[in-house]
Amino acid sequence: MEHLRADLAALTPYTVEAVDWQGEPLDKLDANEADGDVPPWFREKLAALAQNLPQHRYPDGEYVALKTAIAAYVQTWSGEAIAPNQVALGNGSDELIRSVLIAAALHRGGILVANPTFSMYGILAKSLGIPVWAIARHESDFAMDLQAAQELMARETVAAVFVVHPNSPTGNLLTAAELDWLRSLPPTVTVVVDEAYGEFADTTVVPELAAHPNWIVLRTFSKALRLAACRVGYAIAPPATVNVLEALRLPYALPVFSAEAARLALAHRETLLANLPSIYQERTRLTQTLQGWGWRVWPSAGNFVYARSGRDRAVFTELAARGTLIRHTGGGLRITVGEKPTGDRLLARLQECGWGI
Repeated sequence: MEHLRADLAALTPYTVEAVDWQGEPLDKLDANEADGDVPPWFREKLAALAQNLPQHRYPDGEYVALKTAIAAYVQTWSGEAIAPNQVALGNGSDELIRSVLIAAALHRGGILVANPTFSMYGILAKSLGIPVWAIARHESDFAMDLQAAQELMARETVAAVFVVHPNSPTGNLLTAAELDWLRSLPPTVTVVVDEAYGEFADTTVVPELAAHPNWIVLRTFSKALRLAACRVGYAIAPPATVNVLEALRLPYALPVFSAEAARLALAHRETLLANLPSIYQERTRLTQTLQGWGWRVWPSAGNFVYARSGRDRAVFTELAARGTLIRHTGGGLRITVGEKPTGDRLLARLQECGWGI
C-alpha cells in the first residue's frame, strides 16, 4: 500500500467482539447503552418527527435551536450560566474528540491518557499521526499515577490530556488530587474531561471552565438520554474554543432528525431520566452479588460495573454463548447495568456457568 501512510497499517480500530447468538433474548451489556429503549409514547413522537421533516433540505448548519436547548440543560445540572456559543456539536463525541486532537495536538505534541480508559482517544490520535503517551492507574482505586504523569510531561511535549469522569471502563470519578493536578497544568495544555456518564454520576466540572479556558467538557445523548442511535455529542467550552471546534466540524454533520430528536429528548428529559434511581439500585445489587461470589468489583459512578473474577476470558465466552454480551477490556470485565430482568438473567447465566454461588 505505497499510496497510504505506512503507520496506518498497524492501527487497531475500535471494535466490539462479534458473537453469533441465535437465541432469545440477547442481552447486550457490552456498550454501556441504555438497556431500556425509549418509552412507546416517545417513539411515537420520534415517528411523527421523521414523518414531517422535509427530506430535500440541509440542516440548519448552525444548529441554533439545539445549542440553545443544550445550554439551558447544562445550566440546570451544573448551576453555571451557559450560553449557546459555549456549545459545540458533533456526530457523536468521537467527531468532537477528533476535532480537539486536530486543534490542540496536531503538529504541537502528543496526548496523555491513563490506561485503562476509552480507547478512541488513542485510536483517533494515532490516525492523525499524533503521539500517544499512556500512564498507568493504581489498581486499588484506578486513580491516575500522577507521579508518572508529571515525569512524562517533564520529558515529552504534551499538548492535550484526556480524562473520563467517571472513567470507562473502571467507573471511578476524578479524585481531588487528580483535579488539582489538572488545574495546575499550563494554559498551553488542552484538558479534555469526558463526562459521557455524567448524568449517572450527578457531578460535573463545568463550573471549572470559567477559571480554566484551556478545559473542554464532553457530553453525549447516547447514554442516559437513550439516543445512541442518533449519534449526538456536544462539547462545553469557552466561545473561542467552540469557534475552532465548529470550524473543524464537517458541514451539516448532524442530520436533521438527530438534531430534532435531541431537542425532543431535552424537552422530556425528566421522564427519560426518571429511571436513574432504578439503575443505581441495580448497580448496587450486581456489585454486592458479585462481591459475595468472591469477585473483585470496584465502586462505579457510571451505568456499569467493572469486575475481575480471575477467569475473565472464560466468563466472557460462556456468557456470550448463553446470550449475555459483556465487554472484556483493561484486564477485567465491564458490565452495563441493565433493567432488573436483564440483571436476573445475567446472574442466572453466571450461575449456570459455575461462576457464581
